[in-house]
Amino acid sequence: MSDLTRLTAADLADKLAAGEVSSVEATQAHLDRIAAVDGDVHAFLHVSDHALDVAADIDRRRSAGEQLGGLAGVPLAIKDVLVTTDMPSTSGSRILEGYMSPYDATVVARARAAGLVPLGKTNMDEFAMGSSTEHSAYGPTHNPWDLDRIPGGSGGGSAAAVAAFEAPIALGSDTGGSIRQPAHVTGTVGMKPTYGGVSRFGAIALASSLDQVGPVSRTVLDSALLHDVIGGHDPHDSTSLTDAWPSFAAAAREGASGEVLKGLRVGVIAELPDSGFQPGVSASFRAALAAMEAAGAEIVEVSAPHFEYGVAAYYLILPAEASSNLAKFDSVRFGMRVNVPGGTVEDVMAATRDAGFGDEVKRRVILGTYALSAGYYDAYYGSAQKVRTLIQRDFDEAFAQVDVIATPSAPTTAFKIGEKVDDPIQMYLNDVTTIPVNLAGVPGISIPSGLAEEDGLPVGIQFIAPAREDARLYRVGAAVETLLVDRWGGPLLDRAPVLGGTR
Repeated sequence: MSDLTRLTAADLADKLAAGEVSSVEATQAHLDRIAAVDGDVHAFLHVSDHALDVAADIDRRRSAGEQLGGLAGVPLAIKDVLVTTDMPSTSGSRILEGYMSPYDATVVARARAAGLVPLGKTNMDEFAMGSSTEHSAYGPTHNPWDLDRIPGGSGGGSAAAVAAFEAPIALGSDTGGSIRQPAHVTGTVGMKPTYGGVSRFGAIALASSLDQVGPVSRTVLDSALLHDVIGGHDPHDSTSLTDAWPSFAAAAREGASGEVLKGLRVGVIAELPDSGFQPGVSASFRAALAAMEAAGAEIVEVSAPHFEYGVAAYYLILPAEASSNLAKFDSVRFGMRVNVPGGTVEDVMAATRDAGFGDEVKRRVILGTYALSAGYYDAYYGSAQKVRTLIQRDFDEAFAQVDVIATPSAPTTAFKIGEKVDDPIQMYLNDVTTIPVNLAGVPGISIPSGLAEEDGLPVGIQFIAPAREDARLYRVGAAVETLLVDRWGGPLLDRAPVLGGTR
């Protein structure tokens, strides 16, 4: 493996700026890494044909003395839910196979403008519906820690690409945990920003009131650097916040000193008992809290009585919004079309959606359509929205007592591929700690907290902050990351056996 692929985005950016390495060299190293390992990992659905040309242009502009962005020349992986003009955008579905968008998603356009080099599009559960990336129409992605296990979902491709050193950073999307849960099971960092803090324009919609684009990386600083590039107001997105955001990279650098932990009030939810979690996950979580407490943090028990109803509310709200958003895939406007000789438009539409959508998408569309139907709207969708409001109030009351809330990022380590694919309820419960964050619209970050004793697989700790306090999460996340990495004696990913490490 090239030394260039082992560098963090921040370190690689420093070397590029200093002229110690060219963007072409860095990009070629990552393309070589993809060629070497992605046949096993399957993190990418499409690898760019233009990456080296883009990198060469960055090198030319830098040589000419042009002032470039801090991450200029750094390679970037892009979740296939984000549309791009130069690569297919399928959202992991057959119904969009080969689709070429006439425009870039705002976050992609901003990344290009900042000089990042798109490497390719990463695999995902179809239309972001899943917690394992097994529901991709193009086959599952494999966890670099154990190729027989899932890399999380729906953004398992982005997390696996970063964990396998195929890309230093990636773009993901998080509707109920699809950045943070893959980070948990792959030993990476995943940040779900405040709702509206990063543009959703050009992100193929699943549930518009829940979807949020965010960064995937190997360090908190790298996520912050990418967040600085993609964040901010976008007039193309009606839900985009007009706030003037601080530098998240500056917040992460400030947090790395560890001083932020002194006097930090960390909330632990009383209604989230250890009994619902794998023992190794609970043990790692408690150990991380103990380390924070030893560094000066105060651990405070807080109550969030409606937290436990988040999954039920989510799986009414999400399918309802998905059934509306996916109505556009009707065989008429774009996407695949199945011809039905002598059939009506309705016949063609039915045949196309039957052939183009996978089982999980069909399951959720049917559920959502039912929840919105006459006579059931108030009983199901309306009630779920009321629960959503109660969860938001729980967070408001908790944040009146603490600075951040901490939870395990997911209940278990990575499970075996195929283990839960036929049990959707168990799959849905895997997002029990991440879903309330999306329902409330607040930011959440998952960072590695260690390895579970029983299977040696990575687990993460999630920190949640009030809306618009994304910088607080970067400060706390970087402080805890520094604390834990020092305890481990080096980055957790260095111990992944599939990547040549030992654990």
